[in-house]
Amino acid sequence: MPFTPTRDRINADDIDTAPKRRPEWIKVRAPSGETYEWLQDLMRSKSLHTVCEEAMCPNLGECWGSGTATFLMMGDICTRSCGFCDIKRGQPSALDWLEPERVAQAVKSMNLKHAVITSVNRDDRKDGGAPIFAMVIQRIRQLHPGCSIEVLIPDFKGSIEALRIVMNARPEILNHNVETVPRLFKQVQPQDRYEWAAATLSNAKKLDPEVLTKSGIMLGLGETMDEIKAVMRDQRSWGVDILTLGQYLQPSKKHLPIARYYTPDEFVELKRFGLEIGFKWVESGPLVRSSYRAAEQVRALSVVHRKLYGQAQ
Repeated sequence: MPFTPTRDRINADDIDTAPKRRPEWIKVRAPSGETYEWLQDLMRSKSLHTVCEEAMCPNLGECWGSGTATFLMMGDICTRSCGFCDIKRGQPSALDWLEPERVAQAVKSMNLKHAVITSVNRDDRKDGGAPIFAMVIQRIRQLHPGCSIEVLIPDFKGSIEALRIVMNARPEILNHNVETVPRLFKQVQPQDRYEWAAATLSNAKKLDPEVLTKSGIMLGLGETMDEIKAVMRDQRSWGVDILTLGQYLQPSKKHLPIARYYTPDEFVELKRFGLEIGFKWVESGPLVRSSYRAAEQVRALSVVHRKLYGQAQ
């Protein structure tokens, strides 16, 4: 089926008309190797979850093979039902207040230079689980100084009080992904609101201008290039420093279909546009995901990291 930019709904029934074959530029290697197996055993021994596995990230093999991982906190059950995500949905268990300690111990055991911490949505709590983020930032810095920290947070329903708890711990990067364009928001992430994403990112920069802010967009859900560029302009107006753009890949037939595959040249064009409108760093490519080259971003841009550890790190 040819791409129809004017389509304003994405339904499960459309799956039969979605693109059937992945183009040659999208190649995902199965995870393997001794380092990968060691990390998998480490995660299990500490009862930890990774978004790498839960969200079926296409870069899992590459990242784990090089000794890096993105930790998924507050359980593996989400209170929201986004159509692109393979994380389980339902009523989560109570927070595990010892989890930050186990994550910090794992970061130390892996000798990471950069740790990415994310979570499921916890709408069962007024604070959205924000204290867990603050606790793990503080504990990683105590146990493994020199390791930079990125938190990929939920929107906390736009709550500045919950956001302040995280920002007071001063991660090097505060990340919240917009994911899609406003027209498709209710189809792609029905419990989310575009204005909550705007509040999260703009308030983060107001609370601490030295913390890098970051966001991402998935391509291929039925948006137009003009809509993507409009969201990019919005993100810059919110003070976002770093942007990631990647191709949406359907986890299963139960998830939203792929409306189209963007070409490598289109990703190059969007990166050029992003730099032109003022982003400090843009990662744009078919398999780019939130944590791609994050350590390089910190060491090139982070004032917080330089103040904590100096230029030598």
